[in-house]
Amino acid sequence: MRKLSVLVFTLLFFQSQVLIAQGSFHQEFDSDVAVPEGFKTNRTSYSAIMDELQSSRSPVSDEQLAQLKNVPLEVIFSALGEYRLNYATGFQNTQPGSRLVGRALTMRFLPPRPDLSEAALSLAEQGNWDRRYYARAAEEAGPGDVIVAELGGSDGHNLFGDMGATGIQQRGAAGVIIDGGTRDYSGLRDDRFKDFPVLHKFTDPHTTSWLGVEYNAPVRIGGVTVLPGDIVVGDD
Repeated sequence: MRKLSVLVFTLLFFQSQVLIAQGSFHQEFDSDVAVPEGFKTNRTSYSAIMDELQSSRSPVSDEQLAQLKNVPLEVIFSALGEYRLNYATGFQNTQPGSRLVGRALTMRFLPPRPDLSEAALSLAEQGNWDRRYYARAAEEAGPGDVIVAELGGSDGHNLFGDMGATGIQQRGAAGVIIDGGTRDYSGLRDDRFKDFPVLHKFTDPHTTSWLGVEYNAPVRIGGVTVLPGDIVVGDD
């Protein structure tokens, strides 16, 4: 039986207040409002909400990540105060016993349909990025990044196999968390990935077919909201 892993997603700031309003919302929008210059070609973030948040979020240093590698998961969880929706379980670790600590680089996927496929391809061409987001991460991820991929936890849908993981690993990323599946489980357990754990829900032999629709934007993993740049800690 495979040992399951647990995750804690820690937040960078503890000053915000949240107000949730329920009801109807009607607003007339000016059709002449322009998309901000460079928005589609922003390779760091293609998310309006993250563009807005960017100026108020300080990057996590390598020194901070190194310190967290030796802090028990329970201690980190206790320090999060009122931010309680940051804990997910039920992941399988391709490198049992290894701990995962890093900064979240997020991506979200949806099931394919013709109009969505056409739009995703068009955006990739305009922004000059790879429409396969795992391949895009293999070009853009940095040391200490953890790829956090939302696939909705759906059975039968996976992100990548050992070939896709190799490209990301070579960028110096710390590992991957997938709310979905992987291929090539035996390959991902190989010694060449001993310092590159992939936490996933299941394995599936099919090639990936889901479309990447959000990159470095808020995602949900096991019911937990994860923002780009959040600290991710995974342990058995």
